[in-house]
Amino acid sequence: MTDRIGANEALARLSGWSAVDGRDAIRKVYEFADFNAAWGFMSRVALKADQMDHHPEWFNVYNKVDVTLATHDASGVTEKDVALATFMDGIA
Repeated sequence: MTDRIGANEALARLSGWSAVDGRDAIRKVYEFADFNAAWGFMSRVALKADQMDHHPEWFNVYNKVDVTLATHDASGVTEKDVALATFMDGIA
């Protein structure tokens, strides 16, 4: 099991992310030029997520990707979430 750090600690280290009401999770909505750019972002994140064995909850409509991160086996936010969020921010 991965140690929980909690949403507040994660948010202090990230930009543009917010807490999710009712659970220990973080969320960000990315907006891209078009669907193709959004899908490309999701494809790159999918490869990284598989490599990390840590997969996001996400929802895509046209040029927007709404991402929620939490580590399910820890019942909250962990370093894995911060690492994946940092990767996403770096490629967005």
